[in-house]
Amino acid sequence: MEEDDPYESLPASSTMVTHMVAGAAAGVMEHCVMYPVDCVKTRMQSIVPDPNANYRSLADGFVKILRYEGIKNTMRGISAMVVGAGPAHAMYFACYEKIKSELSNGKQGNHLANGAAGCVATVLHDAVMNPAEVVKQRMQVYGSPYRTCFDCAKTVAQEEGFRAFYRSFTTQLTMNIPFQCLHFMTYEFMQDCLNQQRHYDPRSHVISGALAGAVAAAATMPLDVCKTLLNTQEQCARTKISYVNGMAAAFRTVYEFQGITGYFRGIQPRVIYQMPSTAISWSVYEFFKFTISKKQREDSRYLTSPVKSMPVHAATAASSR
Repeated sequence: MEEDDPYESLPASSTMVTHMVAGAAAGVMEHCVMYPVDCVKTRMQSIVPDPNANYRSLADGFVKILRYEGIKNTMRGISAMVVGAGPAHAMYFACYEKIKSELSNGKQGNHLANGAAGCVATVLHDAVMNPAEVVKQRMQVYGSPYRTCFDCAKTVAQEEGFRAFYRSFTTQLTMNIPFQCLHFMTYEFMQDCLNQQRHYDPRSHVISGALAGAVAAAATMPLDVCKTLLNTQEQCARTKISYVNGMAAAFRTVYEFQGITGYFRGIQPRVIYQMPSTAISWSVYEFFKFTISKKQREDSRYLTSPVKSMPVHAATAASSR
């Protein structure tokens, strides 16, 4: 029966590939569906906002962008996100599942193992994703001078050097490690509450993913503001000063221009972005994992089936002897 072979338990020879394919699909869907919200969030985190892009709320931001710039501008930079999200999330989920399984010996409820697996997976994810984030956010800011993502990447490399793509890497890790720890621990805790048998259950995956995203996003908001500043260098472009380098400098700069409230600019769109994003990510991931593993089990059963599954022409030839 299907219950005797849950999709959480995959053949050892195919587990990594399965998680990578499912993870890549989940990552691309997650970022693309909610991309316009992410665009408004990036603009709201500007520490020296342009008067034409000084949004009071998520709704106000959408209305102004649609009215003065057109819907196309809410999607600027999405190609960089697609290119980065696929491989980044493939490694992310594959690494998470592998390390979680090793540390917990395949048992449920070990939240320490879930958190540790999330930490290691985050390092791999961010190493791939950071350059894509830099290009994406520079395309998203108001009045971006870049025509395309390729033009942006080329210009940044020529004018600021390759290290510009990793200027926010330590801040990104400092943000994403606690973010992903909280994210995975909350998700697995909610699964323990709603789906103890770990069957494929879209409802529990959506609820668990949404709550996990909201908790992690709210807790790490100040670090996200600093990461955006380091990626866009938006304040430097306006004041013509040297680049902001490092997390400490970013914290000081945000406080200098915005005070304490500056660390929480854009929290509404960030939480609104993360809730459906993580719900979509986990739902798509679990769906692909379930579908792929189900096909693998069916193929395995066919290959190991007895002679009664012999093709008709072979059975007829055998009986005629």
